[in-house]
Amino acid sequence: MQYDPIKRVLGDVFNKTPFLRRIFYNMLDLLLLRAWHVHKELREWAANRKTEEQHILDAGSGFGQYTYWLSSQSSKWSILAVDVKEEQISDSNRFFRAIGRQNVLFRIGDLVKYREENTYDLILSVDVMEHILEDVEVFRNFQASLVPGGMLVISTPSDQGGSDVHGDDETSFIEEHVRDGYNIREIQDKLFSAGFSKVEARYSYGKPGQISWRLSMKYPLLMLNTSKAFFILLPFYYLITFPISLVLNWFDVNGKHASGTGLIVKAWK
Repeated sequence: MQYDPIKRVLGDVFNKTPFLRRIFYNMLDLLLLRAWHVHKELREWAANRKTEEQHILDAGSGFGQYTYWLSSQSSKWSILAVDVKEEQISDSNRFFRAIGRQNVLFRIGDLVKYREENTYDLILSVDVMEHILEDVEVFRNFQASLVPGGMLVISTPSDQGGSDVHGDDETSFIEEHVRDGYNIREIQDKLFSAGFSKVEARYSYGKPGQISWRLSMKYPLLMLNTSKAFFILLPFYYLITFPISLVLNWFDVNGKHASGTGLIVKAWK
């Protein structure tokens, strides 16, 4: 299954106007379980900080949906979003200028090399580390770039079926992944070795989340890879499956999982 071509098609469709892009972001927030988990952690972090100046790095910003959410929480927060894809950076800068978000800047950046000493109160990295081979070097850069007491939040696939890989003879359905998922102890050890003083990790995408992901993402992508004509059927498909996915997402975010195909990791300097 080819994931990135579908992402590009969706990005092109919803990038035509700021209104459509806002709809796109809202759809991602509702459909993507990882967004539910990430928003939960960000709301907890933001609880007593909305009136304070904060410097935030969105490390691997993609379409910019998390920067959009963060920038809506407080005008006092300054957000730098970096990514290696020049087209997405350019599109995002145009969009955020169009909607008047003055506290946001998108910039091309390679996380293996990117470091700004003692700068950020929060670094967010969502579905990024599975794409980078030199992960420990990136973790060192994150640690150096945080202010003392600053926090790193990571969402990434686990080795318990992350990237939809369930055996040695399977490969990730996302072609750009350099690893299929992290062992929970492995990523904790790597963050400690990079200099973090405290690390917490938990599983996401437990049983409810895995069913939701198949309904809301995997099966639609399989259909779209078969034929673009399925774009016409998608609204009817989601009319049936969307309520089920919402309920499953709620259970996944509010439950504790002994195992899961995703990881939410927090680390402090």
